[in-house]
Amino acid sequence: MTAVRVVVVEDSPVQRAHLVDVLQAERDITVIGQAGDPAEAVTLVQRLRPDVVTMDLGLPGDGGLGAIEQIMADLPTPILVLSARVTCAGSAAAVEALLAGAVEALPKPERWDAEAERQVRCQVRLLSGVTVVAHPRGRRRPPAPDPYRAPPVAIAASTGGPAALAEILPRLEGLAVPVLVVQHLHPQLVDGFVGWMQRVSALPVVVAADGDRPQPGVVYIAPSGAHLKLAPAPGLPSVPAGPPRTIPTGGRRLVLDPAPPGLHRPSADELFRSVAAAAGGQAVGVLLTGMGDDGAAGLLAMRRQGAVTIAQDEPTSVVFGMPWAAERLGAAGEVHSLGQIHGAIRGAVARLVR
Repeated sequence: MTAVRVVVVEDSPVQRAHLVDVLQAERDITVIGQAGDPAEAVTLVQRLRPDVVTMDLGLPGDGGLGAIEQIMADLPTPILVLSARVTCAGSAAAVEALLAGAVEALPKPERWDAEAERQVRCQVRLLSGVTVVAHPRGRRRPPAPDPYRAPPVAIAASTGGPAALAEILPRLEGLAVPVLVVQHLHPQLVDGFVGWMQRVSALPVVVAADGDRPQPGVVYIAPSGAHLKLAPAPGLPSVPAGPPRTIPTGGRRLVLDPAPPGLHRPSADELFRSVAAAAGGQAVGVLLTGMGDDGAAGLLAMRRQGAVTIAQDEPTSVVFGMPWAAERLGAAGEVHSLGQIHGAIRGAVARLVR
């Protein structure tokens, strides 16, 4: 018997992972895609053409209702709503979901016991045999740009870095790409550093968490004790080493990885190499003041993929070790003074998104 092919749409990584396990427990249902927001859900359904979609309503942006309406306009597919907003079959959220085009709307179980898990699997099996047509409330919209394909900006620094970042981040107002930051610091100083950046930055600043989907216009700072890496969403390939290229499909996540151990954790090299693999030439790498050579090899990997690579110049660096190592390797495509770097970042992003 052919397995039922399902796309799971749920913004909580923990709940999404549990639902995937529930659906696949008896091996006659296969989850072929996972999404955490409406735009990604619509893209996955169009690309993967599943038999059934499970949909949470509490999604960012247009929410689950917006995703339902667009799916039912573009590629009608049986949709099972599983949401805490649905309290019963006659609740307002359930009725609204059905009017938008969902076939069934169920409360998300407060406690996933064996009976609740069985019922969800049964509903998915039932819906896989339902024939649906374009829904009258479905509306076709121009394809929205995938926010997770925005070219990431990766910045790394060591000695003198906090002050340098305090010069750059206030000048990135309106920059609609994710910014990933590695700063070498003693673990006890990380909270103070993050607080400082939150006070001065023109963009929201958060500590990166494992599994985060990097949002445009947000600065993600690596915590201590783990490498901050960018990875393709599950099921998407990394970019192999070689000539410059780009990622063919969207979807990325952040990974906090304790391996490999080394002098620096987080490491600039690990961040830059991961960005080279996940984003190819559609990225910007920036190496600021610092002692040693961490980041030089990783920045070279980015440049070889066609990414824009920037290093801070010697006169404005507190310690010119890391930028100098990058220059020596040929990793720095551009060298700028600290006061020019924010403009170089903006210019590079503008060229990449044209």
